[in-house]
Amino acid sequence: MHRRAYFRKNYSRQELSQGIYICRQCHDGIHRFYTAMELAKHLNTLDRLLADDSLAAHFAWVARQRIRID
Repeated sequence: MHRRAYFRKNYSRQELSQGIYICRQCHDGIHRFYTAMELAKHLNTLDRLLADDSLAAHFAWVARQRIRID
């Protein structure tokens, strides 16, 4: 998304390089619910991700899972 004109025009280079650390299960779940474009345009902050009802339910489910270490 960073190379697209819309994002280069509306966000600074610093804003485009920011990210958050999340586990693989949460990352996969986010992409199950939303496309990369939807995430980039509408859910582009941690607060927005946490405020989304579908994602909040998924995050709560992930938090209840046991971590298996093989």
